[in-house]
Amino acid sequence: MITKLAGLFFSLGVLISCSEEVKPLEDENRSEELITNIEISGAIKNNGNNGVFLEARSPNGIISIAETTSDASGNFLLNGNIPAFGLYQLRLGDNTQNTIPLTLVPNDKLNIEANIENYTSSPILSGTSWSRVMTDYMKLYSDFQIAQAALMADKGNKTNEELTQNYQQLKALVDSFAIAQMLADPGNPFNVVLISAASPEMGFNDWNPDNLDVLNTVCNAYMKSFPNSPMTNSLSEHVFQIETNYKQHIANTSGTFAAPEIKLNNPDGVELSLSGLKGKYVLIDFWASWCGPCRRENPNVVRLYNTYKNKGFTIFSVSLDDNAEAWKEAIKKDGLTWPNHVSDLLKWNSPLPQLYGFSGIPHTVLLNKEGNIIGVGLRGEKLEQKLKEIFSK
Repeated sequence: MITKLAGLFFSLGVLISCSEEVKPLEDENRSEELITNIEISGAIKNNGNNGVFLEARSPNGIISIAETTSDASGNFLLNGNIPAFGLYQLRLGDNTQNTIPLTLVPNDKLNIEANIENYTSSPILSGTSWSRVMTDYMKLYSDFQIAQAALMADKGNKTNEELTQNYQQLKALVDSFAIAQMLADPGNPFNVVLISAASPEMGFNDWNPDNLDVLNTVCNAYMKSFPNSPMTNSLSEHVFQIETNYKQHIANTSGTFAAPEIKLNNPDGVELSLSGLKGKYVLIDFWASWCGPCRRENPNVVRLYNTYKNKGFTIFSVSLDDNAEAWKEAIKKDGLTWPNHVSDLLKWNSPLPQLYGFSGIPHTVLLNKEGNIIGVGLRGEKLEQKLKEIFSK
């Protein structure tokens, strides 16, 4: 659960692609041609006589934009040139962990006050349209990290369900701040960081579709405020992809689309067909004997099968094994007692991952009695909740 703040910011690869437009300084003559259009000053206590580096990330690595050295007291003044609004980073010294994101806009004059110990968690920024938002957000996120650490330290005293619920409560405080800020000021440059709060993390099962309106609101504001920035183009593509994937998710869970047919042999060489199970709720479980997460999930699958097998529920297990003996042994060892086990023994060369649109296992697809898809990617507690919902009617 615990994620470093900088890691969170820079995981937004689709949004950082704008840095490809940032060109490294080729030589001294080139640097003289560039007009200074940003100024960053600061006082970082206990960071005397240390390098200060303004950088941009790109698919080809880190691009240096400007650098300076702080004085003995940690004061520094850095001038540089950026081609457009975008997501940059300010690093102190050689430690790549001493880095914070900066959503710089040409002509920004930014001031940073911090101690070297809290530079990456709760610096105080001022001077730009986005500095107050970043200051507030980083402090809030720092508190979130501390609470996460306390939650994980108490892991042995809580169930997985309690841990998940507590984590979601903690994260909701951060996300609600971010979403409220984006709605209040859609064109704020720092929204390129806050946008992660409205983006789906782990699929769409628990995602609030109202977030799509938030994303589009920010995107439209950026098109007006920063029409020529590559960041705006990246954000637009990001939002379009989320919207497209969400529509596909709705199609996959509405019960209106039939699951593609699967006809494969069982361990005894007898052909079984998915369509032959119509009339029951069916969980297609893509797994393999070599897949650790699959094997760890199997006890939960067995428990749910035993709970609902007499109520019209069954499982159609599709193995991505390539070793028949390992497949058979795993079925026996894990107690997968349902009769519907099939495999083409082609591992990832099987056409089924492409047919069903997945690239990792375990992967599940839940079907209604008509053989139509009503759930995708359900595991653990989410699968249990869905089955309770179905069979409590």
